[in-house]
Amino acid sequence: MTSNVADVVRQYFAVVSDLDSTEEQLGAVVHPEARFVEHPNPVVPQGAVRDVAQSLAGFQAGKALLSSQAIQIHEILVDGERAAVRSTWRGTVGKDAGPFRAGTTLEAHMAGWLTVREGRVLDHETFDCYEPFGTT
Repeated sequence: MTSNVADVVRQYFAVVSDLDSTEEQLGAVVHPEARFVEHPNPVVPQGAVRDVAQSLAGFQAGKALLSSQAIQIHEILVDGERAAVRSTWRGTVGKDAGPFRAGTTLEAHMAGWLTVREGRVLDHETFDCYEPFGTT
């Protein structure tokens, strides 16, 4: 485990985007008191504030829904223990669920602010801008 903020952020995004990663791997890069804020978007219209347990449930739900996903980090700007991250997420729906049909590719351009403390992500606030569904 590294304590370099940019390296921790890269490890965190790698674990989150890997459909084969485990809760233990996520726990290794997430602080036990972590908080996750997702601002309103088409997938979570009301937005959400989650603790670690709620985020682990979402982590597993995403794995059950998707057949593939990737996060491309475009840049990370670090100031002390804070990092601003600009990235793009792409996921392919693996089974029909709600308005999404199997095989549909979703894409979101993301801006995130993370706090890293003790070599783990303590806070992650994200603003996800989705491409119109069914066009990518």
